[in-house]
Amino acid sequence: MKIPLSARLRACCNYIPKGTRVADVGTDHGYLGIWLLQQGIASSIIASDIVPGPLSTARRNAVKYGFADKMEFYLSDGVRSIPRDFDVMVCAGMGADTMVSILSAAQWLKSGQYTLVLQCQSKTPMLRRYLSENGWRITEETVVQDGKFLYTVMDVCWQPDYPRLTPGQWYFPPALLKNPAKELPAYYSRVLEGLRLAAARKTDPQLTEALAELSALEQVYNRPKEAPYDNG
Repeated sequence: MKIPLSARLRACCNYIPKGTRVADVGTDHGYLGIWLLQQGIASSIIASDIVPGPLSTARRNAVKYGFADKMEFYLSDGVRSIPRDFDVMVCAGMGADTMVSILSAAQWLKSGQYTLVLQCQSKTPMLRRYLSENGWRITEETVVQDGKFLYTVMDVCWQPDYPRLTPGQWYFPPALLKNPAKELPAYYSRVLEGLRLAAARKTDPQLTEALAELSALEQVYNRPKEAPYDNG
C-alpha cells in the first residue's frame, strides 16, 4: 500500500542513511517511519508524540501497513521518555520554539553519536541561530515546496568547533548557498522581503547587519514571486 507522505516529509527521508535506527519525534500519524521501513531505509523506528491521540493513530497505521514489529511507540515530551539507542532523530512539522525546547532539554544528544534531521514550520532563523550558538552544524539544507508554502529541511551534526553563523546566515545559511534546489530563488526572495519588513519595523543592529548580508546576494537571484514563506 502506498504511504500518503507529504513533500516536506519525503524531503526529510532523503537525509536518512540506509540501515539507520530512526527516532521520529512528534510522529503524528507515523507515516514517515512507516515509509522509511517500507523503502528499506530505516532498520527500526522509535515513534514518539506528546499527545496520546496521534500516537494511537501511528500504532494503528503501523499495524495496517505491516510494520508494527519494527516500531516502538512512546508517549513523550520531546525525547525525555524514549530510549537513546538510535542514530538519527527527525523532528518535522514543529516551530523553532518547540525544537529549541526539545534540544535544550536533551544535552545528551551532543555526544556526536546522533545526527538530526529538522523540518521547521516557523521562525527558522531562530532555530539556525540556536543550533550555531550551541555547537551544532547545518551540514546540508534544502528548500522544498509543499502545497502553497516553502519550507527547508536541515541535516545537522554535532561539531562545536565549526564557525558560528553570522546574522545574515541565520536567514540564509552557507548550506543553502551550495544547494541547487530550483525553489531556492523564490525562497531567497521571500526571506529578503520578510527581513526588509522586520528591519523597517525594529531598531535592531543585528537585523540591519543581516539585511546588508542578504542584500549582497541579490544579484545571484532573479527573485521570482512564487510560493509564500513564513519567515516567522
